[in-house]
Amino acid sequence: MPTDEVGLEELLSEPTPALIDAMGRLVGDIMVLGAAGKMGPSLCRMALRASRLAGSARRVIAVARFADPATRQVLEDVGVRTVVADLVDPAALATLPDAPNVVFMAGRKFGTDDDIAATWATNAYLPGLVAERFAKARIVAFSTGNVYPLTPLRDGGSRETDAAGPIGTYAQSALAREGVLEFQSRRLGTPMTILRLNYAIEPRYGVLRDIADKVWRGERVDLGMGYVNVIWQRDANAVALRAFDRCTSPPAVLNVTGRPAIAVRELARRFGVRFKRDVHLHGLEAPTALLSDSARCELLFGPPPVAVDEMIELVAGWVEQGGRSLDRPTHFQQRDGHF
Repeated sequence: MPTDEVGLEELLSEPTPALIDAMGRLVGDIMVLGAAGKMGPSLCRMALRASRLAGSARRVIAVARFADPATRQVLEDVGVRTVVADLVDPAALATLPDAPNVVFMAGRKFGTDDDIAATWATNAYLPGLVAERFAKARIVAFSTGNVYPLTPLRDGGSRETDAAGPIGTYAQSALAREGVLEFQSRRLGTPMTILRLNYAIEPRYGVLRDIADKVWRGERVDLGMGYVNVIWQRDANAVALRAFDRCTSPPAVLNVTGRPAIAVRELARRFGVRFKRDVHLHGLEAPTALLSDSARCELLFGPPPVAVDEMIELVAGWVEQGGRSLDRPTHFQQRDGHF
């Protein structure tokens, strides 16, 4: 169990053997667009660590606005090259160096209702610009399981071949992102993989941190969204980097998460036992939830190495020792699509 953020970042960026092997086969630099978010810094570090262990001297280039200069400095200190750029500005995109492998992580979810136009610009307009600028690259693009409708637990979650059913502006704009990327992939012949992610977990944020915080503080845990899929952040990032091997035109689409779905009620109970605290539940489970079936991803890359039991222990230990929160609630319980 890491005792500080230095150790935590080491844990989150530790490459898997399969990723090291994949980075040994991959040719060329990796550019990460939108690298300063919750997952980007550890993905950049993981890509660099795996590349060095594979004997590759490739550059990993992190591009973002870097509103927090400390994030940029930490990446520079470990050998990641950083570039400050506003990606929505076509002139800024034009000045970026070429790269044969691009991870597209930029997106906007929280605050959508406060500035709907900015959400559409980031999630639907920007992907077209990126695909045009890096038409000769392989592109792995993050999307979200929110493009699916709420489904009954008995169905096992939405599959990649199921019809989309986005609820709310954020989900609709995320589906638009996918459509724009597919259009550009078909038009330009750009190989891509689109990753529909939900929900990435680490001790400073995520669904488990949200639930752990409520149990720790004696607050009510809402059961409206009664079940969730979760995946350890490192495992999700490892899949993203290995997905360069799977890029096609038109894009391949993969659900990236863990399975089976887990009851929020059970997660709260387990944190209560771990913390030796009472659990206060609110409401009843609805018959549907936002769930994804990741069988296809597991077939390609194997099941995620970190199981739910280990995630619970890591999050609980971090909360107990007063570990920092990113203070970015997931709002996973929202059923109306408003973020």
